[in-house]
Amino acid sequence: MRLLEQAAQTISIPAEGARLVGTWYPASASPRASLVLHGATGVPQRFYRHFAAWAAERGISVLTYDYRDFGASQTRPMRDSQANFADWAVHDQTAALDTLAKLAPTGPLWVLGHSLGGLGLPFQTLPDRVTRITTVGAGIGHYTDHPWSYRPKVLAFWFALGPVATALAGYMPGKRLLLGADLPAGVYWQWRRWCTRRDFFASDIGVTLPEPNYTIDGKDIRICVAADDVVVPPVAVRRYAEAFAPSGAEFRIFAPADYGLHTLKHIEVLSKESAPVWADLLELPQPDLT
Repeated sequence: MRLLEQAAQTISIPAEGARLVGTWYPASASPRASLVLHGATGVPQRFYRHFAAWAAERGISVLTYDYRDFGASQTRPMRDSQANFADWAVHDQTAALDTLAKLAPTGPLWVLGHSLGGLGLPFQTLPDRVTRITTVGAGIGHYTDHPWSYRPKVLAFWFALGPVATALAGYMPGKRLLLGADLPAGVYWQWRRWCTRRDFFASDIGVTLPEPNYTIDGKDIRICVAADDVVVPPVAVRRYAEAFAPSGAEFRIFAPADYGLHTLKHIEVLSKESAPVWADLLELPQPDLT
């Protein structure tokens, strides 16, 4: 996989109001499909390099990227960013998929959305070449969905340290607070609104979000979650899957023990330690271990 990582190419992605930096991992052989990986909030694209190289070894070209004003796509101080959560979920994800179609002008296109990366799905017009859509850890959640063991961190992030620090710093200083990555203020405030309201993103529809479309025909849609995900728990992901019922979406829970693992969790499900689950995540044949 290291050779495939070294063969990866830096890609410029033009988006509405921004230019993103992506990485293209071409398949090691004639590709069976080409995939765009929409990342989770606060997770830089470099985190996904092991998954991307693994997929490329199996004939799937992969495009990863960083959202505007974050990671490799950050071009100015974060406190100067005007980006919001909808910019990431709609404009940047759309731009990345458009770029994937140009990088791979023939063959099927696949979408893998991790957490936030899966939430833009109902707001996008997908080209006919997109045949498979998989989300993992993407859900319509509320802070009361979290188990009690995780609730103190959530309450601090949404109601105490998070809003106070963001108001003072002009951005969400997650690193200093030991609450994750630094984020643009507009991303944090909109994310907070979604996760602390029972109607989730409904108040932004017609403002920063278009009308959602949960009826997507002709696509294989799978809404997945790890059984031990406390950040976006299975109850929240099931809620999202139920919204896509008109599309025939499949809801799938992955149990770590089924893959000889102790944990899968939320972010970690796409870390190299969780590689045993990846074939099932993408509906690929499992390797023959006999």
